[in-house]
Amino acid sequence: MRNTAIGVTAAVAVLAGLVAAGPAPAAASAASASAASDASAASAGKKPAKKPAKNASVHGAARISYIESINDDIRFTIHAEQTPFTRPLPPKAPDGLSTDARGTLKFSHTPSGGAAGWAEARVDCLVTSGRTATLTAVVTKSNVNEAGTRLGISVQQGGKGEPDRLGFSWGVANVDPGNVDENGQLISPPVGTCMAPAPFTTVIKGGFKVVHAEIIKSPEQPEAAIRRD
Repeated sequence: MRNTAIGVTAAVAVLAGLVAAGPAPAAASAASASAASDASAASAGKKPAKKPAKNASVHGAARISYIESINDDIRFTIHAEQTPFTRPLPPKAPDGLSTDARGTLKFSHTPSGGAAGWAEARVDCLVTSGRTATLTAVVTKSNVNEAGTRLGISVQQGGKGEPDRLGFSWGVANVDPGNVDENGQLISPPVGTCMAPAPFTTVIKGGFKVVHAEIIKSPEQPEAAIRRD
């Protein structure tokens, strides 16, 4: 995410203050209670309870610079969290997919001197790798997209002074040369879950936080349910 020297200095000052102050009494008490509970469990021959595994996620809001609309105000807000196996897809995936997700996507595109186009969408898929993520969301409200349209988004959290980056499925060509309408015009194929182009634009204001988590192995299914033709 984009940082400035002032922001970094302020953050360091805040963290230094927290370290100097030490943990709050309630937090320290809670930590002691947790340690005592684990010790008690160990003495009883039981394993301490495991902490819940973290889920992959993307959170943030940003304005981007897009080469095809360099003077336009284009903004994205993303709050997405992976929720494996929560969207059943019978018969092939009756438990859902390891990349199932929930959350919201919002974007707006305001041309210089023009009216804004916007959309709100419901996240249905998320997958991550390091500081990079791809996700898809299905439009629920918009003045430029039909409800039910799936949008693909990619996010790359910058590192070592590099800016964040973002890509979106309608910003680059998504065509099938053999798929044309009655007038011979190319028709854009639908976007599949978690499908998005590489993050081809640069974030110029704001940014995103990507939390990576490995995908989970799918539950064992009968051979007939997972056979490939």
